[in-house]
Amino acid sequence: MASLLRTASRTPPSLNRSLARTTRIAPVALPRRHASSTASNGSQPFFPDEPAAPIVQTEIPGPKSKTAIERLQKVFDTRSLNMMADYSRSYGNYIADLDGNVLLDVYAQIASIPVGYNNPTLQLAATSPEMASAIINRPALGNFPQHDWADILETGILSVAPKGLDQVFTGQSGSDANELAYKAAFMWKRQQQRGGANVDFTEQEIASSMVNQSPGAPDLSIMSFKSGFHGRLFGSLSTTRSKPIHKLDIPAFDWPQAPFPVLQYPLDQFATENAAEEQRCLAETERLITEWHAPPAAMVIEPIQSEGGDNHASPTFFRGLRALATKHDILFIVDEVQTGVGATGKFWAHEHWGLDTPPDMVTFSKKAQTAGYYFGNNDLRPNKPYRQFNTWMGDPARAILFRAIIHEINRLDLVRSTAATGAYLHDGLARLADKFPGEIQNLRGKGQGTFIAWDSDRRDEVLRKAKGVGVNIGGSGERAVRLRPMLVFQKHHADLLLERLEAIFKS
Repeated sequence: MASLLRTASRTPPSLNRSLARTTRIAPVALPRRHASSTASNGSQPFFPDEPAAPIVQTEIPGPKSKTAIERLQKVFDTRSLNMMADYSRSYGNYIADLDGNVLLDVYAQIASIPVGYNNPTLQLAATSPEMASAIINRPALGNFPQHDWADILETGILSVAPKGLDQVFTGQSGSDANELAYKAAFMWKRQQQRGGANVDFTEQEIASSMVNQSPGAPDLSIMSFKSGFHGRLFGSLSTTRSKPIHKLDIPAFDWPQAPFPVLQYPLDQFATENAAEEQRCLAETERLITEWHAPPAAMVIEPIQSEGGDNHASPTFFRGLRALATKHDILFIVDEVQTGVGATGKFWAHEHWGLDTPPDMVTFSKKAQTAGYYFGNNDLRPNKPYRQFNTWMGDPARAILFRAIIHEINRLDLVRSTAATGAYLHDGLARLADKFPGEIQNLRGKGQGTFIAWDSDRRDEVLRKAKGVGVNIGGSGERAVRLRPMLVFQKHHADLLLERLEAIFKS
């Protein structure tokens, strides 16, 4: 164990060599930060051996990256490639490439890296005998769960379960988690209609299910919201409404789409208008619940619509949806695949809403490094085995990693830290918006940790130029620049980001 600790605590040697080089980024050429140093705002760095600033030595992609991309393109589709990364040299909040460039990463693998690249705590978990066994002997959990599966769940995934939800069904991805939740909703609704879990299927149901007809394949639906994103598998894709490119040529279920509020910013200047817009959307949602030809068994919604443009609504709106679901006896599914695990300054974003009763299911993935859905009602367990089933039903290796992530979050108090850093960063962006009103429009995410975004008429140019000044950043929707930094992103990282954004806007 001592040798593992020594190994896990070392900065990758190749990165150490890169850190010794002088940065070419103007006007913020900062010295390397040493382990004994303190960040400029007085807080101790979580990764003291990180670069003091980004390092840009070539254009991105540079010559070595271009060669690697050309080779990869022969065997793999690279048309969506953002950059060719070298993860052996990436560390903390910084992502490296093959050409000596080291970028401050505020996109974090589309919001899915929680506690930094090559985090020592995660390296220890990854090199443990427990992890080796889970990887080598990957069990088919439904049939052959490993002897300590309950312990892994209870000390990890379930230790951070949303309030009121004390059971979990594990899956493979965010899309998978949502589809499993949809299946649970349909089975629950038909069980209700049938008269309870103890009422068996009729011969007509059994026969009609095999030809995809009612009543065995019932005329039910899942309601989603305009601009929402819930995945790219067939069921989840029918609830995804963010971009046509995801949906073109794919057969889809005829399921209802409710409106999501389009708020006006700044929020405090449009309180009356925004309240009216949210009430309009709630009224239309209720109409669809009661009138849609295939009645919804559930509604699914993101706390912040991420892929669809980082769209927000107020806690009042979400409490209204919860009330509608209860009133009309449908399930309320909260998709926390991207918002979950601390990014909004709460472990789960729906904690901001102040719900009287919890969601019926909460789906998760991304920063959890595993996937599935939480639930609390025993009626959401199928009445017979093999109704929710696949070979693996999740992955103990990923669950072990999530447990290590949870321990790291608790050890460093990262949820609280993210809330504080997010407030600091939002204030800095607000100052930039005052200075460059044409570059930062509709700034949003105040009070939502580092889950921050704004609109830009030159969004794609901003994203491209950001790499040139040492920042990896992402977009969403048609015009939004979205920030998705890791939970170990601190105020001194925010300063670096703000300085570089200002340089881009001046250009």
